This record gives sequence, structure tokens and C-alpha cells, in this order.
Amino acid sequence: MKPAHTDLESTWSAPPRDPEKPRELRRIARLFRPYRGRLAVVALLVAASSLVSVATPFLLKEILDTAIPDGRTGLLSLLALGMILAAVVGGVFGVLQTLISTTVGQRVMHDLRTAVYGRLQQMSLAFFTRTRTGEVQSRIANDIGGMQATVTSTATSLIQNFTSVIATVVAMLALDWRLTLVSLVLLPVFVMISRKVGNERKKITTKRQQQMAVMAATVTESLSVSGILLGRTMGRSDSLTKSFADESERLIDLEVRSSMAGRWRMSTIGIVMAALPALLYWAAGLAQHMGGPAVTLGTLVAFVSLQQGLFRPTVSLLSTGVQIQTSLALFQRIFEYLDLPIDIQEPENPVRLEKVKGEVRFENVEFRYDDESAPILDAIDVTVPAGRSLAVVGPTGSGKSTLSSLVPRLYDVTGGRVTIDGVDVRDLDFDTLADTVGVVSQETYLFHASVADNLRFAKPDATDEELHEAAKAAQIHDHIASLPDGYETVVGERGHRFSGGEKQRLAIARTILRDPPVLILDEATSALDTRTEHAVQEAIDALSANRTTITIAHRLSTVRAADEIVVLDAGRVAERGTHTALLEQDGRYAALVRRDALQPDAGAAAQQPVNGKRLEPVA
Repeated sequence: MKPAHTDLESTWSAPPRDPEKPRELRRIARLFRPYRGRLAVVALLVAASSLVSVATPFLLKEILDTAIPDGRTGLLSLLALGMILAAVVGGVFGVLQTLISTTVGQRVMHDLRTAVYGRLQQMSLAFFTRTRTGEVQSRIANDIGGMQATVTSTATSLIQNFTSVIATVVAMLALDWRLTLVSLVLLPVFVMISRKVGNERKKITTKRQQQMAVMAATVTESLSVSGILLGRTMGRSDSLTKSFADESERLIDLEVRSSMAGRWRMSTIGIVMAALPALLYWAAGLAQHMGGPAVTLGTLVAFVSLQQGLFRPTVSLLSTGVQIQTSLALFQRIFEYLDLPIDIQEPENPVRLEKVKGEVRFENVEFRYDDESAPILDAIDVTVPAGRSLAVVGPTGSGKSTLSSLVPRLYDVTGGRVTIDGVDVRDLDFDTLADTVGVVSQETYLFHASVADNLRFAKPDATDEELHEAAKAAQIHDHIASLPDGYETVVGERGHRFSGGEKQRLAIARTILRDPPVLILDEATSALDTRTEHAVQEAIDALSANRTTITIAHRLSTVRAADEIVVLDAGRVAERGTHTALLEQDGRYAALVRRDALQPDAGAAAQQPVNGKRLEPVA
């Protein structure tokens, strides 16, 4: 779980050219395309603001060379007023461009967050079984959040600084081309240095975000209700804290390295740029002393003012370049998720069933997780007529839950097909499939919300009366009504304010409320004690009337009344028939019944005789 850490190479040699960078930059630029109108307004404001700022040194030159020496107070007043107006206009333009650019940036971030979340919603169950939840959360929160400064200000900063640099250089050339050459001679060196710094920070940022994802996953897993319970009961709280501290220590190192990467080189640029005015004063004085062309005081002061004005946007432009290179690491991580292949897709011309009867067929079904692995299911041919019930039993790992997952397309078959009313489930539109198949799994998930909100997740427009009827059918209404807040009671994180049996009954009520024609019960009563199981089973039996029901069961007391029982063994159908017929065969099913007879809470199913003999628990 601890990632390997290696020293990052930092050399003065030119980094290898990344052929993917132009494509990524174009892709990033496309994110701003919907807002190009607003960005055009920002560009106009930036250009106007840059021109206004460049005008100030020229006004200063006239003050020093003409207005003050000639005693022209009227001109002096106008020039001073012009400098004040330039500052006011520049400030107003700056506020407006910040407002528009920040709004655009936040909209782009919103689009990215929504795109990533929507993409993840389309991923198959297999993706989430192999990906840590904290890693997914880190991509949305840390990676996209880390791009905020870049996305909200980079476009404006580039336009503003580039315009300022161009306008300032033109103004400097207009004042004195010789001093301009002195000011710009080191600029190519500065650009090269900033590119190298950007490449260094990009590498470190990639590792930093990976480490942040590791920490997010650790927090998500260890500070959940289940994680706290496991840590406390196993006496691992101190070791978990130490492990988190170690991960945090690694993050400190990466944060410091990210902050300090190229810092000395960038500081050198700042020192040289700050020292240039002294160089200009020295060069002008030396030239005049040696009989060269004289530079007026106003021209020199105005030029130094422009040069100082050039310093800020130039350094900012270089820093923006570094920031863009650093942010490429974040964009790459986001694009990785946006480029994930979608395993389960809706067909281009999906079929929508207007009236579902509910016949389910497994036709020569095969399923395997990848081409290299052995099949989990093989040659499954089973038909569940509409309104009838099928129970699937077998030892652990025989493929029972996988078989039930193929009906709602949590996975897709790799061979054969699964049909509802003769239509391949892969040809159905997602809404029809969701309306048709209801699932109650052995792992009940409840949101940190009220009981009513959890139930209405299945049917948002359900009335209170419908909630009560569904809860009564699931044998949970009386308990909810006895709570101080009734149906407004908050269930807590993952429903931990309720017992396992109560959570399971809430999940059953939620599915009852949806009223699907096909019902899949994957160990739906596994968390219930025998007495509660019998009560809930009565509700399920009533619910299953005229409804196609597929029950995945470990405890055989829940499947005796099924119209057909299928016994799976190593992914293949080993036996099939009714409860009585399978007991008479005295095969695998009978062996499972004997296993149940050894359980302390064995139900009535285990007390059925096999070949005329009652099964008795053995030591």
C-alpha cells in the first residue's frame, strides 16, 4: 500500500520533448471554448488596461521634461490628473476582468467535476471493485481543486501579461532603442530557466497528487464507521495513526520539494530584473560622460518606469508558464478518468418495454472477468417464467451473486445472453432496465439522511402513505413509527443507527416502493435472525405474488417454496428441481440441507427428511 519513492532527477539538460503535450494543451483549450465570448470581453479589458498603464510613464516624462522645467502649471495639472485617471480606469478594468475570468474559471471547474462524476456513474461495477473509494474522491476533490488557480486566472494572466509585455516593449523602443536592447538581452535565458523549472514541478506534482490520493483513501477507509469499529476492536488505532503519520510525512517532503523546485533559479531572475534599473542608470551616465548621445532625465525616469513595468508581467508570464506545466500533471490525472472506457453502454437504438411481463432467461450464459481468467459462469441455461420464482443456491464462490448481477447489467455476459420478455438486456434502455429489475443485496447501503429520504430514493414522488405501505410490507413500519422523529429520523453514516436486520428491511421497503416486475433478492434476509427472517419472508412472499423473483440464498429455509431451485457448482448448473424433488435425489442440494442442519439456528428446511430420514445435527 505504500508507494515507492524515488529521487526526482533535476538537470540543466533540455528535457525530452513530450509528444502528448500539444494534444493536451489543445484539449485544455477546448474546455474554455463554450465561454469564448466572455473571454473575448476579458481580452478587450486586459488590452485596454495594458494601454492605460503604458501611458503613465509618457505622462511622467512630460511632467519631468516640460511641465516642471517650463513652469507650466496648467499642463502639470492636466498631466497629473491624467495619471490619476489612468490608475482609476486601470483599477476598474482590473475588477471587471477578475470577475469575468473567475466566473469562467469556476464554470470550467464545474464542467470538469460534472464530467468526471458523470463518467464514473457510467462505469461498471468491476471498476469500483478494483478502485479505492478514496482514490476516486481525490481525483474529484484534490486534483480538480488543485487546478483552481490555473483555471480561474491563467487565461486572464496570459492575455494581460502578454499584452503588457508587448505594449511596454513598443513604448520602450519608442523612448530609446539602445536601452531597450540592454533590458531585453537576458530575456531568452529567463524563458529557458522557467521551462526547466516547470518540468521539474510537473514531475513532483504528479507524485504529490498520487500521495494525496493514498492519504484520501486511508482516511476514507479508516475513518468510516466500519473502519473505526474494526480498528478499535482489533486494537489497531495506534498503528493506524502511525501509518497515517508516515503517509503525511511523505506528503510534507513532496510539498516542500514542489515549493522549492527551481526556487533559486526563479529568485535569480528576480534579482537580475530588479538590478536592471541600476544598470540602466549606469549605462546612461557612462554614455553621456564618454560623449555619447545624452538621455534626458524625463526619458530616463520614464524608461526605468517602463522597465519596472516590464519586470512584473515578464516574471508573471514566466511563472504562469511554470504553473501551466505543473498543472498539466493534474489535467493528465483528470483526463485519465474522462478517457476510461465504458464497459456497459446503452445501445444507439435502445428498446423500451412499455408493458413488462417479467420472463427472464439465461441462454447459454458465460461470464469471466477477463480473457485470461477461468469462467465464473459457464453454459447456464435457465428460464424463469413471468410471475414465477427461481432460487439459486450453491457453495461459496459458485457464481450465485454473479448470475443475479447479469440481469440488471451490473456486469455484461461474455457469452450467451440474458433476456427479459425475449429482449436481450443489452438492447434495453437504462431507464427500462432500472424500472424493470429491483435488487435487494446482502450489503445494504443507506445514505446519511432521513428514513423517508432513503425510501424516496427509489421513488422521489412517493407519498407518505406509499412510504408507510412499503414499510409495513417489509415489517419495519412499527419500528420506524416508534422512533422520536419517525420517518424523519436520520439513519446515520451507512445506516449504523439501525441494526443489520432493520437496515435490511429498510432496503426491502425501498425496493417494494419501486414495485419492479422482476425482483432479485441476493441474500436479502442474511442479516436477520430466524424470527425476523420468517416475518420478512412472509412479506416477501406476498410481494412476490405475480412477480418474477430470483432469490440468491445461503440459508435454505428461504427457498423451499420456490417454483424451481438451481444448484450451482463451480459456475455450472449441477442440479435443478423443486425442494422436494431435490431432496429425493439426495445429491448436492441434500448435502447443503445437511450442512444447514448443523447450524444452531437451522430453519424448518433443514428438518425435512431426506429419503425418509430426518437430518440430525452431528458433532
